[in-house]
Amino acid sequence: MSSLNARAISRPSAPIEPSVPAGGSILRPALVLFASLTLLVGVVYPYAVTGIGKLAFADQADGSIVMRDGKPVGSSLIGQAFSSPKYFWGRPSATGPMPNNAANSSGSNLGPTNPAQIDAVKGRIDALKAADPANTAKIPVDLVTASGSGLDPEISLAAAYYQAPRIARERKMTVEEVRSLVDQLGEHPALGFFGEPRVNVLALNLALDKKH
Repeated sequence: MSSLNARAISRPSAPIEPSVPAGGSILRPALVLFASLTLLVGVVYPYAVTGIGKLAFADQADGSIVMRDGKPVGSSLIGQAFSSPKYFWGRPSATGPMPNNAANSSGSNLGPTNPAQIDAVKGRIDALKAADPANTAKIPVDLVTASGSGLDPEISLAAAYYQAPRIARERKMTVEEVRSLVDQLGEHPALGFFGEPRVNVLALNLALDKKH
C-alpha cells in the first residue's frame, strides 16, 4: 500500500452536518395537519355523533322532554319539586341555588352525623307528617335524603306507596287506585338485578291529572 493511500485511510472524515429544511417546508405540513384535525374532531365528529343520536335515539338526544297538550312540562331525566299534597313528591334536591338545578348537579356533601344534615332530614320528616298526619307508616329514606346528583326523577316504589293515602284523600280516590297506578308505571331492575324498583314522579303526577 502506498504512503498516499495510507494517509487517506487514516485521515478522519469530516463530520456530516444534518440538513436543516427550510422553514416553509415544516410550516406547511404542520398547518395542513392542524386544519385537518380541526375539521375532523371539531366539525365532522360532532355532527356525525349528533346525527346518529337524532336518528337512533331522537327522544334522548332532545333531552327526554315530556310533553302535555303540545307543551313541554319537564324532562323524564330531571326531577321537579312538587309541593302540593295532591301530587307525589320527589326526592329532595341539594343543588344550588335552587332544587333540581340541572346546570349545577351536586349533593350536599354532608355526613349523616352533620347537624345541618340532621336538621334537614327532620324538616323533611315534619313536612311529610304535616301533609298526612294520620299516616303512621315508616318514611322511606329517599323521601328525606338528597342524592349525590340532586336531579333524581324517580323515587322507590316504597316512597310512592307511602304517599298513596295522602293523594287518595286529596283526589277522592281509593288507596288501591293510587297504588295500582304506581304499579302500572313502576320500573323493575334491568335484567332483574341492575338498579332498584322505582317509578318516575313526573309520569305519576301526569297520570294522576289525566285520570282525575
